[in-house]
Amino acid sequence: MTSLQAPSAVVMIRPHHFRSNPETKDDNAFQTQENTSAETTSAQALAEFDGAVETLRGAGVTVHVFDDTTINTPDSVFPNNWFSTHAGGHVAVYPMFADNRRKERRWDVIELLKRDYRVQDVIDYSGLEQDGLSLEGTGAMVLDHIGRIAYTVKSNRADPILLERFCTHFNFEPMVFEAKDEAGRDVYHTNVLMGIGTEYALICLDMIVDPARRSEVAARLEETGRSVIDLTQDQIANFAGNALELTGKKRILALSAKALDALRPDQIAEIERSAEPLPLTIPTIETAGGSVRCMLAGIHLSPRERISA
Repeated sequence: MTSLQAPSAVVMIRPHHFRSNPETKDDNAFQTQENTSAETTSAQALAEFDGAVETLRGAGVTVHVFDDTTINTPDSVFPNNWFSTHAGGHVAVYPMFADNRRKERRWDVIELLKRDYRVQDVIDYSGLEQDGLSLEGTGAMVLDHIGRIAYTVKSNRADPILLERFCTHFNFEPMVFEAKDEAGRDVYHTNVLMGIGTEYALICLDMIVDPARRSEVAARLEETGRSVIDLTQDQIANFAGNALELTGKKRILALSAKALDALRPDQIAEIERSAEPLPLTIPTIETAGGSVRCMLAGIHLSPRERISA
């Protein structure tokens, strides 16, 4: 049941001052305006976060929670953008596009990984922010850990030079494509467009601009033995692509309640052939333009054996 694609542990950041980030709204079409006070929005997000953690832990997933009490990191609930972990003991730390998102990096998270898991090296790309480069982790890239492919939408959040460097360091093949929504707006992060499980892939092929590239992406996903669950743009708008497969008591697909409601019965049935959908109710958090996958930084590292006294 264990899978290279579906980690059994995650890092989550508990937000005490959540709000939709004003520095990212210009290129994140998924952001919406809250109609409540800042205090109410923050309290609602905190309650949604705690409910999500409880649900994940109840399903057997190990969740490492870190509190963020600062007021200048509105997107801190989405840690998958600033670091990623990889089998063999490798960790990457990424440069971020928005100034206030750069404040989300915290080395106590990396220290926990070193303490509880086998970490061989940490490759820190964040200094490249000074050169105007960004590569926003597993938001910018959707990684096929089995087929070793980094699916990446062209955007200001995914510098092509840095993508090549990451792929060289971490042994992935970059597969880059242009994607737009129905209004012609660029997709800002690949992980709102697609998610890859062990035996299936969720993706809106219609949003890939070039028909030839669209066919190539679908073919690559099928080559790895996965069924391709083709999502509609409306389903993407409801975050149906922003999901992460995890290993708990059984293999699960963590996604938002809104995302699950948007899926058709036949699509759910295809997922259920290998994973059980696990809906998390996070409507306030989704106003920031990200959903469940963005909240989960998967840990693809081997746990350290505890030596008993």
